[in-house]
Amino acid sequence: MSGDKQVYEPQAFAGRRWLLPSALIKEFDPDPDRAGRTRRTVRDWVVDFSCFVLAVFIGLLAADTLRSEDLPQGYAVLDQVLGALSCAAVWLRRRWPVGLAVAMVPIGFISNTAGGAGVVALFTLAVHRPFRYVAWVALADVALIPLFFWLRPDPDVPYVWALVFGVLLTGAIVGWGMFVRSKRQLLLSLRDSARRAETEARLRAEQAQRLAREAIAREMHDVLAHRLTLLSVHAGALEFRPDAPSEEIQRAAGVIRESAHEALQDLREIIGVLRADEPDDSGRPQPTLAALEALVTESREAGMKVTLDQRVTDPAAVPASVGRTAYRIAQEGLTNARKHAPGAEVTVAVTGAPGEGLSVVVRNPAPEGPVPHVPGSGQGLIGLTERATLAGGLLEHGPTAAGGFEVRGRLPWG
Repeated sequence: MSGDKQVYEPQAFAGRRWLLPSALIKEFDPDPDRAGRTRRTVRDWVVDFSCFVLAVFIGLLAADTLRSEDLPQGYAVLDQVLGALSCAAVWLRRRWPVGLAVAMVPIGFISNTAGGAGVVALFTLAVHRPFRYVAWVALADVALIPLFFWLRPDPDVPYVWALVFGVLLTGAIVGWGMFVRSKRQLLLSLRDSARRAETEARLRAEQAQRLAREAIAREMHDVLAHRLTLLSVHAGALEFRPDAPSEEIQRAAGVIRESAHEALQDLREIIGVLRADEPDDSGRPQPTLAALEALVTESREAGMKVTLDQRVTDPAAVPASVGRTAYRIAQEGLTNARKHAPGAEVTVAVTGAPGEGLSVVVRNPAPEGPVPHVPGSGQGLIGLTERATLAGGLLEHGPTAAGGFEVRGRLPWG
């Protein structure tokens, strides 16, 4: 040694330590975390009692064979005492599966009446521990079988057949225990998969609900922003011009009343969608591109100067989702122009054909004179951009070189 300290890697050693028989020594002591956490159920009590009865039954059968063997009286008594203690130790098989199985290897070699407890211990070890633990104990049992039958031969069974029977019995016990262990692990895996599937389904349902609420919120903004802007603009006009002619006041009051009525009706429709237990029986269909002329007419009646350039031959032939998105783009453009450029002439141009796509452009020049402040958050254009993207299209908006504002949407039309 040169004086350098040799460094051991615990993790690397832990992966290979099961190769050593000394690794079984750790299993003699119970796992404190495991021992204080599990309790026997009614099924566990039934199984443990059955195992105890089986060990006692096999021990009694072995006790009858002691009479046919030429054994000293003291050794026969020791055999039976060890068998009784082994049967009582079966109740500890859940807490110390490895310790009990290892202890039964020398005891089973000495005591013939402890064979039933050894069978139960080996089976329990195969059920509750990995195969590396079972292999050491099973190999030890198999190695002692020839010596056991050589020292204590069975007068009714030939030596070779006794060896074959002992080896086959040990293999059958190990195989049965490993089968039960695999079945339990499969059931646990299926339960875990079921719980994970339920969690994923719940998360998907929550995500779908959140997306639906966001879609309803965008729809509510698109529907109500147009109506409420009319209310705000005309109410502001009445506030700033209290001495306006009675005809203008009457017309503004009519627009306010009609816009309030339409806004309330739209709000009722959206609330009806939110109520899952109540059917939506309003009967009002969602607007499409065919309703664009009615929107422009409504804006003109409210005092706006709107020019509609409709170059789509058959608006009803436009797919409903595409037409609804185009309608919302035009509606949002008119709403913004009414708020930020009152009195300016707004141009709405719609062009397109099947296979070429649908284009919607809303443009207004710079406003003339001071503009009354109308609150706005800009969420309408953000929502429209997302709506157009989901539809497979594109939405652009921003100021023009002349100081105006332009909203341009491009939507697919297959």
